[in-house]
Amino acid sequence: MFQKEQMKNGIRVVMEPINYVNSVSIGIWVKVGSRYESINNNGVSHFIEHMLFKGTKKRTAKEIANSIDKIGGQLNAFTSKESTCYYAKVLDSHFEIALDVLADMFFNSNFSQDEIDKERGVILEEISMYEDSPEDLVHDLFSQAVWPENPLGMSILGTEESLQSLDRNNILDFYSKNYIPENIVISVVGNIKPQEVLTKITKYFEDYNPNIRRSVNIAQPVFSSDNIIRSKDTEQVHLCLGFNGLDTSSEYFYSMLVVNNVFGGAMSSRLFQNIREDKGLAYSVFSYPSAYLDCGLFSIYAGMKPTQLQKVSRLIMEEIELIKKNGITQEELYDSKEQLKGSYILGLESTSGRMISIGKSELMLDKIYSPNEIIEKISRVDMNSIEEVIKRIFSTKEMGTAIIGPVDKNINIKKLFT
Repeated sequence: MFQKEQMKNGIRVVMEPINYVNSVSIGIWVKVGSRYESINNNGVSHFIEHMLFKGTKKRTAKEIANSIDKIGGQLNAFTSKESTCYYAKVLDSHFEIALDVLADMFFNSNFSQDEIDKERGVILEEISMYEDSPEDLVHDLFSQAVWPENPLGMSILGTEESLQSLDRNNILDFYSKNYIPENIVISVVGNIKPQEVLTKITKYFEDYNPNIRRSVNIAQPVFSSDNIIRSKDTEQVHLCLGFNGLDTSSEYFYSMLVVNNVFGGAMSSRLFQNIREDKGLAYSVFSYPSAYLDCGLFSIYAGMKPTQLQKVSRLIMEEIELIKKNGITQEELYDSKEQLKGSYILGLESTSGRMISIGKSELMLDKIYSPNEIIEKISRVDMNSIEEVIKRIFSTKEMGTAIIGPVDKNINIKKLFT
């Protein structure tokens, strides 16, 4: 069972002992991501994530990596639209080494001008690599199409223009305003004694009190039924389309997950079985929900030969109309709920998976649900809530689209789907 504590400076610590494992996963979560940026500093959250690995007052970048490598551990980080996480997974006997390295990175990073200039080049290469992966890029273009006036529609990586405009002062200013106690959750899961862990974490973090309070107003995005077409010489056409979704706290959140499983979220789903297995028109076709604090998206992706674009697009629309008209069957409801339960429980069998689960939940929702509570939420999904989700999501009058591939940028989207 997890345990939650709050230090006097406001930093929250969530811990869960799992005594039958030999590892510990620790994550430092910060409630900041690309959603808190502007068009001028887009990419700064991700830039800071990179910079924390580039040397501190007592460790070089190589020494940071070597500190964890030589004990057989893992050290990494990721930035999303609403959060950033720095994490390590090590043997339980090496917990304090991992904590010392993470705390050193968090508080003592140099942000040297030379490293900033070098890392700017690295991230620009990362953007170029992303541009060369249309199957990934099309999802970002879809977000830009439907949320054109909101930071949620911007790329986590930033743009060449925004990165070139970032200087050391911009980066440090953003860091100081957002890396503050009220935005921080430390999550620890594994073979631990919570009181001992709390004592060690407190030693590193209790005196951190920059006396800054973040004042930022995040605007809820308004869904726009827009389209972005990017003509590109690729072997496949990559299509992403979708609708307004649900936020993370919606009472219908788990009903949406059940609908997604049936519609396109699994190998047994309707989209996959119809378009790939039965007709062989696409190698990859799936749907997925993206949920944020106050909004969400429901997206559908397919990659296919250019000659199959219209056929696949129409088949997707047929599946949408079918689920709107007939809903799902009792058998699909039961199977999807069992699938969700199974994948959720299996995901908790690693300390890192559980660390992410409780850390993100506390950071974003100020609450941690136990596995039993999650299973109960899935179990309570019924046909009434399924019908409500289908009615809320699949409104083809409000649909956005992104396409990358060898297509005419003036293609008639309406005709494509009818």
